[in-house]
Amino acid sequence: MDRKTISFEQGWKYMEKGITKLKRIMEGRPEPPFTTEECMSLYTTVYNMCAQKAPYDYSLQLYDKYREVIENYIDATVLPSIVDKYDNESMLRELVHRWANHKFMIKWLSRFFSYLEQIFIARNKLPSLFEVGMTCFRNLVYKVVHEKVTKAVILFINEEREGKQIDRALVKDVLEIFIEMGMDCYEKDFEAEFIKDSGDYYSRKALSWINEEDSSCSDYMIKVEECLNKEKERMTYYLKNSRTETKLIEKVQHELLVVHSNQILEKENYGFRALLRDDDKVDHLSRIFRLYCEIPQGLDSVSNMFKEHITAEGMALIQQAEDAAAASKEALMKKIKELHDKYMEYVVGSFQNHTLFHKALTEAFEVLNLQQNFSSTMKIF
Repeated sequence: MDRKTISFEQGWKYMEKGITKLKRIMEGRPEPPFTTEECMSLYTTVYNMCAQKAPYDYSLQLYDKYREVIENYIDATVLPSIVDKYDNESMLRELVHRWANHKFMIKWLSRFFSYLEQIFIARNKLPSLFEVGMTCFRNLVYKVVHEKVTKAVILFINEEREGKQIDRALVKDVLEIFIEMGMDCYEKDFEAEFIKDSGDYYSRKALSWINEEDSSCSDYMIKVEECLNKEKERMTYYLKNSRTETKLIEKVQHELLVVHSNQILEKENYGFRALLRDDDKVDHLSRIFRLYCEIPQGLDSVSNMFKEHITAEGMALIQQAEDAAAASKEALMKKIKELHDKYMEYVVGSFQNHTLFHKALTEAFEVLNLQQNFSSTMKIF
């Protein structure tokens, strides 16, 4: 177009033709891509409309029109196409599709209107064209659908936890939309709800596993370790945000290992003490150590139970010796030493030389020393 003065109506009519073509391309209708000449012509039209002297400088009107074009398209096409979907998966797919289209639209409109960015927007300290486009989607789409979307994503993740195959790529794409809306939106609208629901989910799981007939501490810990590993893998795939993984793992550990700790570890005939009595359960003891080692003060109760168990076994040996008329201190000391050696192997192996378990072992044998009132030469532990 010539550099002669043009009216707003004349210039905008030409811009509308380019915008209509852009919409048709986004909707997948038969339309050839923009040529370099078309892009330059649209840019030049905006330039001419902004470079004219007052009262023919239409920069503000074009800036407002840019926003209006996006808002009208969202209201007429984007939002209805999302909210009208009858099932969760279709809704999520449409959201991902419309978000990709929206970014495509902003990319091309920003090229056409880029002269606004260079002079008018910078001079008046207004939100950039990109920011305007993001705000439109956030206010007109995201704020309308985010609650329903969050529930749908959590439902899919819970189905995956139950062993059902889901479209993981779809869930990942939706979570990226939350993040692109801003970390405040992600944390408030998705993460907080996800962590809370995960806590509820694993609270139910814990009760279910505990109440299984003949369920042992070992069986329970195997399931816990498997769940934690899967949650870590899931978060690595879905999100690059390590803070969410940390919060999730802490919540899962709390529900599975902390809330029901005594009920699990002290289960009669199947708990932690039963594992200590069985020489073939070293791997299971190591698993308990690994799981509780990652929890603040998690090993306190485990090491205390370890101490109580050793003390009880030692006291039983002492009582047996007192009941046997011919028992000698040497025979008793041999058995006590064997007891010490057995559990020292656990401390070094299963419990990875952890100071809490060294302390528990030492304190248990201090109790036994006092009980038997050994001479100084016999206090070998």
